[in-house]
Amino acid sequence: MRRYSRGESLPHQDRHDFANLTRLSPYVWRYSKRVSIALFCLLLGKFATVCTPLILKEIIDSLDQETQQQLTANLAASIPLALLVGYGALRLASGLFNEMRDILFSRVRYSAMHQMAVDVLAHLHKLSLRFHLERNTGGISRDLERGTRSLASVLNLLVFSILPTIAEFLLVGGILLYRYDSMLMVVIIGTVFCYVVFTLSMSQWRMGFRHEMNKLDSAANGRAVDSLLNYETVKYFNNESLEVSNYNEQLTLWGAAGQKTQVSLSALNFGQGAIVTVGVTIIMIIAAMDVAAGEITIGDLVLINAMMLQLFIPLSILGSVYRSLQYSLADMDLVIKLLERDPEIQDVEGASALQVTKGAVAFNRVSFHYNDDRPILRDVSFSIAPGSKVAVVGPSGSGKSTLVRLLFRFYEVSAGSISIDDQTITRCTQESLRRVIGIVPQDTVLFNNTIRYNIGYANPQANDDAILAAAASADLSSLIERLPEGLDTVVGERGLKLSGGEKQRLAIARVILKAPQIIVFDEATSSLDSRSEQAILHALNNVSKNATTLVIAHRLSTIIDADQIVVLDDGQVTETGTHSELLSRNGLYRKLWEMQQSDSG
Repeated sequence: MRRYSRGESLPHQDRHDFANLTRLSPYVWRYSKRVSIALFCLLLGKFATVCTPLILKEIIDSLDQETQQQLTANLAASIPLALLVGYGALRLASGLFNEMRDILFSRVRYSAMHQMAVDVLAHLHKLSLRFHLERNTGGISRDLERGTRSLASVLNLLVFSILPTIAEFLLVGGILLYRYDSMLMVVIIGTVFCYVVFTLSMSQWRMGFRHEMNKLDSAANGRAVDSLLNYETVKYFNNESLEVSNYNEQLTLWGAAGQKTQVSLSALNFGQGAIVTVGVTIIMIIAAMDVAAGEITIGDLVLINAMMLQLFIPLSILGSVYRSLQYSLADMDLVIKLLERDPEIQDVEGASALQVTKGAVAFNRVSFHYNDDRPILRDVSFSIAPGSKVAVVGPSGSGKSTLVRLLFRFYEVSAGSISIDDQTITRCTQESLRRVIGIVPQDTVLFNNTIRYNIGYANPQANDDAILAAAASADLSSLIERLPEGLDTVVGERGLKLSGGEKQRLAIARVILKAPQIIVFDEATSSLDSRSEQAILHALNNVSKNATTLVIAHRLSTIIDADQIVVLDDGQVTETGTHSELLSRNGLYRKLWEMQQSDSG
């Protein structure tokens, strides 16, 4: 069950719970036979539970009759052995059927969680880059958590709390209505109604206090952690007392909210107990009067009392069940909205697989904007001949990296087109497009796994020989040989155990293993020192010998050998040519070159 313990707002009410349950029902009803048997066991278990007081009544009545007849000569004969055995058998059957219900339904629950988690993750991968840039990692992980937990929580509450209580109420009500004065049923219904209304209204009211307490708890914890993370700054300014004072202030407010929470809980508990006590007292008075009048027996009185207790015990957790159900339904609604969100980038109907024979790339009058009032690219045109190397340079914010995202179809162009071997990429499947393109990004992010896994990620079927060959081509062999665990070395989260140059070489090895026809270098050396840059450039030249290459460059010294250089400024192509040609002009490229040369000097 997901806990709302970090100051989140109350579960939103703008939901369509029935529609959501209908939407998710296929996850459950794929096991319809198992569900039906589990529900049947639930009914049998409740039937055995409800019948237990009936046997108890017969035992008491039997013993009472034997006592009245004073058959004390043979005490063993006066004990209703069959009824006692039946009493034990019913209690045993109740436990057995409940456990069978749990066993049968466990597969349904975990399978539903499994399939939901897979579907949510698959859908998250289908959503556009725009969606993921607007989300934080914690938010996406919560989506996965909601996908796996909300459905299971709702199922648990329905199958193990709500349905059993309803079944028990109906069985108890039916027995009492059949056997006794209808006034008893009127009192029971009135008591249950008052109990439910009071519990739900009080629980709704209490949520505000509980959330305020959680919010203040998170604020106090955040304040403490922030002061410790900034330990040196606190010391620099002698503000230890200020931090402790702020923490103390937050905890004071938290304590006051906690007291309100406890008071409201006590009020809820007392109110529930009072309603039950009043209801049971009235019922017992009616039953006692009937016993005195000879209309029912002492066993009937015990039966009625036992059934009342049996009925109100599950109702005692109604408040927590209601609160949990509200949270679970709110989580479920968020997951449904996520699953119903259409991916921004979709293959057109009848999209064909991209067939690359040469590897020619063309940007034809491409324009793009993230927002209508902020154009990024305007009428950009250039082409990359098969096997050639074209570099795109320009100031920060000129739209260089956007070209890469458009080539991979992380976004769709606003106008114009991009084609590979005369095939417009928007008419091809995304899978086939990305299969033929490899990239060495500016910031290489690695999985928290082994070197083998990270290189082999480009081709999961590759063996160690192929992985080692790719590593050698990327000048990684010496590093792997130095490491005690070799290819089995875990690189750490986001590759933090490796240096910047080592991560870049690993990214190059991954591209080599993929062996794409088109390779993109997106400022692959911009964050490296000069020594590392030269090693990386040597590896880059090796990998791009037989491929069409697009280089997004910041350091102009790395692309002087490019067959063509495209200069972007404010989203437009201002110059094209070779390095020497562009230097001969008094344009932006020459200014950038002279600026970088003076900085390096």
